[in-house]
Amino acid sequence: MAQQYSYLNPKLPFTGQIKGGLFEGKSITIKGRVLPGAESFNVNLQRGTVGSTDIALHFNPRYSKWSSYVVCNTFQGSWGSEERSRTGPLPRGASFVLTFLVNRDSYSVIVNGTHFMEYLHRLSVSRVNAVSVDGGVEIESIEFQNPTTPDILEPGFPHQRNRSKNKAQNFSPCTMPPRGGWGPPQPTSHPPPYCPPQYVLPYKAIIQGGLCPGKMIMVQGVVNHNADRFCINLRFSSGLAFHFNPRFNEGVVVRNSLLQERWGAEERGGGVPFSRGQPFEVSIICDNPCYKIMVNGVQMFTYNHRYFLFQEIDILEVDGNISLTYVMV
Repeated sequence: MAQQYSYLNPKLPFTGQIKGGLFEGKSITIKGRVLPGAESFNVNLQRGTVGSTDIALHFNPRYSKWSSYVVCNTFQGSWGSEERSRTGPLPRGASFVLTFLVNRDSYSVIVNGTHFMEYLHRLSVSRVNAVSVDGGVEIESIEFQNPTTPDILEPGFPHQRNRSKNKAQNFSPCTMPPRGGWGPPQPTSHPPPYCPPQYVLPYKAIIQGGLCPGKMIMVQGVVNHNADRFCINLRFSSGLAFHFNPRFNEGVVVRNSLLQERWGAEERGGGVPFSRGQPFEVSIICDNPCYKIMVNGVQMFTYNHRYFLFQEIDILEVDGNISLTYVMV
């Protein structure tokens, strides 16, 4: 995969190549500031860097004396029908972080970590190989993030690559391969075997580089015999992107986010796939539209993203009425 460097403090108008083009799971993040006297600015995801070009997504905040709004469109020889927002999320004079996440059927536009809009594809993303910015803004950086792909494990050497990359992984005898090496990974409906506790709660670990589509977090432990609750949190600097909270006395698993110092609406469906006194394994996979949560090898929950600056989600927290035996970040 082509290596893509960030564009830092580019002079406008700016057009830069997207190495490797666009594809599902890739994101482009633009950090900058709207000028106090701005009338408009635009970000284009387009084909080609010079001359006439097709534009897959034209993102165009516009400002008047009393209001602001955003126009989005596609150009293929001529402009298509406009899509307009009622309000603009980028005030004059304000700094911003603007992310375009490529989905299978649409672009997700995320402003300062909050979902702003979806724009359905009108032009194949495979034709997009450049980004341009112009208008009443100053740009600090344009950054690119590819989805991760799982390491290929070599038979007989489980997690060897991951161990060399991530010193936070501690492999106990419970995770060593059976005699003869590992076969292909198989989902199981049975909890992992009991291991003596090795971690002190509350537990925190750095997620190097933050999250991105394809990233997986794994937590193994044993629920205490008298457990009331425990939680697994994916945190950024000022909030919780994802709070996973089994509550045994209530008989629910609560999923939520803490954004701008406020809890959102709780999600409580799906039952409690944990038992007091029993070992468990929770895997949280960051996918494009949501987190996928597997318990003991079986997918049990999904949780749509409410905070989209994945690279800023860089802390794992585990706490509550459990013994923690294994963590992979």
